[in-house]
Amino acid sequence: MTESSEIIIAGGGLNGPALALGLAQAGFSVTMVDARPERARADSNFDGRGYALALASQRLLRAIGVWADVADDSQAMLDIKITDGRAGEGPAPFFLHFDHAELEEGPMGYMLEDRHLYRALLKAVKAEPRITQITEDTVVSQEIGLAGVTVSLASGRSLTGQLLVGCDGRQSGVAARTGIKRTGWDYGQTALVCAVQHERPHNGVAHQFFMPAGPLAILPLPGNKSSIVWTEKTETAVAIQAMTDEDYLAALRPRFGNFLGAISLAGARFTYPLGLTVADQFASKRVALVGDAAHGLHPIAGQGLNAGLRDVAALVDVLSAARQRGEDIGAETVLARYEEWRRFDTHSLVAATDLTNKVFSNDNPLMRLGRDLGLGALSKLPGLRRRFMREAAGLTGDLPSLMR
Repeated sequence: MTESSEIIIAGGGLNGPALALGLAQAGFSVTMVDARPERARADSNFDGRGYALALASQRLLRAIGVWADVADDSQAMLDIKITDGRAGEGPAPFFLHFDHAELEEGPMGYMLEDRHLYRALLKAVKAEPRITQITEDTVVSQEIGLAGVTVSLASGRSLTGQLLVGCDGRQSGVAARTGIKRTGWDYGQTALVCAVQHERPHNGVAHQFFMPAGPLAILPLPGNKSSIVWTEKTETAVAIQAMTDEDYLAALRPRFGNFLGAISLAGARFTYPLGLTVADQFASKRVALVGDAAHGLHPIAGQGLNAGLRDVAALVDVLSAARQRGEDIGAETVLARYEEWRRFDTHSLVAATDLTNKVFSNDNPLMRLGRDLGLGALSKLPGLRRRFMREAAGLTGDLPSLMR
């Protein structure tokens, strides 16, 4: 028996449920296929993994009815301080400071733990009658026809729809089966991710400390906790991850500093190898790619999930407008609008994150002097500084309606 809906989404991470909700609220029937058990993350305890949500992303979560369930668990990022230096030596004298008081809209963004966001998305998906959720199953084949797409699952179930959306990550099976190739490279860096408890309050300030091996991000969580994204050369990161908790903290402390007092580990420790991967196409006939399936970025600016949610909002706008005009939502001419909308923004973001990593992740004395002077100069130019703040908040460019 074949089950039918207008749109099939492969992947149930964060972008998949967000897209399903946006489409369902726009009137589309949606089937979402998730390989994982639904309770695997919904029932998890604190582990420190979180996301820096730009203000525009927070607006999207509010628009799809999720923000009310997570607002009390979030932490506003009021200020961002960007510095350069070496471990154990403290920051350079010149730094860049983004103050939320310079934005009329409010905080530049919010920190939110993965478990809270996933749980809220899952709750909203279950409450939406236009969404059919299939868990512990995967898409194994897809066939594109003149009037629709047919998808086969590992369980033997068959689904049909007008459009298939790949929200299935950097190794997207949807993209591979469509014949969409990818461009990218390995940075030779690995992110060490954890959370720390600290003596002093962070006051909602996020820190980005650039060191020769890579950046250290200290991101405020509710209470006296912060999420850590600590980038090192892969060999070093592997050795650090293998350490005991005590030795791990001993390696972190000279990089972290003592501005928040004594620190201790809170939750688990994780590692993520860092690389860049961008699909050569974001759409084809009856297929669209969203989030990491379209673009996997360096986490240097914390924009991975934000870029994915911008894909979500743009695709909802494009498909809603196409249906109002009576167009086939899976037609190449329709999906080309999504591709055009997202490609320039994505490639600009890829170029910016890649260049920033190359400029800052080294110990060349001339490069260090140049970037320190650049940070200091930018901090003294309020117009340009405010423009960068609006970029970080996701408030620039052609904003989709769910982010306005």
